[in-house]
Amino acid sequence: MIHEVDEGLRRLLAESGLEASGVEVVFDAPTRDWAARRSAPTVCVFLYDVREDPTRRGSGGGEVYDAQGQVVARRTPPRWFELTYLVTAWAGRPQDEHRLLSEVLSCLVAHDSVPPRLLGGTLAELGLLVPLDVGGTGADAPAASEVWSALGGELRPSIGLRVLTPLAGVARNTAPPVTEGLVMRSGPGLRPAWSGPGTRPGARDDEPGHDAGGSDGGTGSSDEQHRLRYTELAEPAPGEGFGAPRERRPAPARRRRGGRQP
Repeated sequence: MIHEVDEGLRRLLAESGLEASGVEVVFDAPTRDWAARRSAPTVCVFLYDVREDPTRRGSGGGEVYDAQGQVVARRTPPRWFELTYLVTAWAGRPQDEHRLLSEVLSCLVAHDSVPPRLLGGTLAELGLLVPLDVGGTGADAPAASEVWSALGGELRPSIGLRVLTPLAGVARNTAPPVTEGLVMRSGPGLRPAWSGPGTRPGARDDEPGHDAGGSDGGTGSSDEQHRLRYTELAEPAPGEGFGAPRERRPAPARRRRGGRQP
């Protein structure tokens, strides 16, 4: 999910014309060693804080469908997380860095969320919005000065970017839909369950009380399958599955209290 948000942000900044003008968009940590190796104008989008938003926890779940519209899995509700980024611009002169940072800011504030067409993977499958909060950080997120101190670099102008993104729930496969009726199979040497009185279902040929002739013409074995049907049911019509509607008898007339039955 995090890498999908990164790719969505990269595509969003690329549409503003940064990559076309030769500016690199990276997600590296802007440490002192990294800054010393930098040579081209760069916009760095550094992720430094990930926190769950417990107020958005849901209950229940959703259904996953295949191409035929059948339910193939059930998914738990998504969990929401806040991703906090530190966006900085790197160039040869402070004026160039400020210009880059201004272009990034104009691009980000023009969108309340990452455009759905720029999302991929599980974020595209969920079909949920991924809101953007530009210029602010979470209440519990570290301050920018603390981040620069931890990176071992000097404090630079930066944009705080917070992204609220869903994490797809766990999907559990469901059983396939029932398309046929109950089938009973009888194997070699097994007496069918509906054999005559005095024999228990599943009795073998060599047990006492077993008639070698059985119901298979005297061969002593059966390897057939029988579909169980109800005699009072008609043949199902197309589209009704394996069972047709059963006719119901009318309810008997109720006897009135203190009088005769009408």
